[in-house]
Amino acid sequence: CRNRITAFEAQHIANVAWGFAKVEFIDQRLFEAIAVETPKRVREFNPQAMANTVWAFATAGVAAEALFEAIAGAAVNRVG
Repeated sequence: CRNRITAFEAQHIANVAWGFAKVEFIDQRLFEAIAVETPKRVREFNPQAMANTVWAFATAGVAAEALFEAIAGAAVNRVG
C-alpha cells in the first residue's frame, strides 16, 4: 500500500482518505500509508486537500500525530 500511494497526487490521497472515512470503512494499512506519505508531501496539498485529510483521520478515529503536525505547520505557514 505504501509503495503505491507514492504514485497518487496530493488531491487523490485526500480524496481516498475522505471517501473511506465517509463510508466508515477504516483500512488501517491504507490510513497508515497515507499518514506516512502526507507529511513528506504536505506542500503539494491545497487547503481543501489538507482539510479533507484531517477530517478523514478525525472521523475515522485514526491517530496520526505526524500527519496532524505537518498539516498544521503547512496551514500556519500559508496563513502567515
